[in-house]
Amino acid sequence: MALKMRQSMNQFEAAFEHQKVLEAERRSQLRRRAIVRSKARRVHRSRQDGKVRFGVLAVALTATVVVVTVTMFEALTMLVG
Repeated sequence: MALKMRQSMNQFEAAFEHQKVLEAERRSQLRRRAIVRSKARRVHRSRQDGKVRFGVLAVALTATVVVVTVTMFEALTMLVG
């Protein structure tokens, strides 16, 4: 009887150790997935910010070109006229 009880305790301990290893692997895998998701979000946000900045730059350059052109032609008409 004592041998059978010792054997079942050994089985229980082995199962516990196996479960502990599985949980550690699972936590590690979840941590890696979270890191990958975080990097993907950072890249996506960076690209979106870049698109917005490019749009603002394009609008600013276009507005500058329009203002300079209008001012130049007005100054030219004042000099000639």
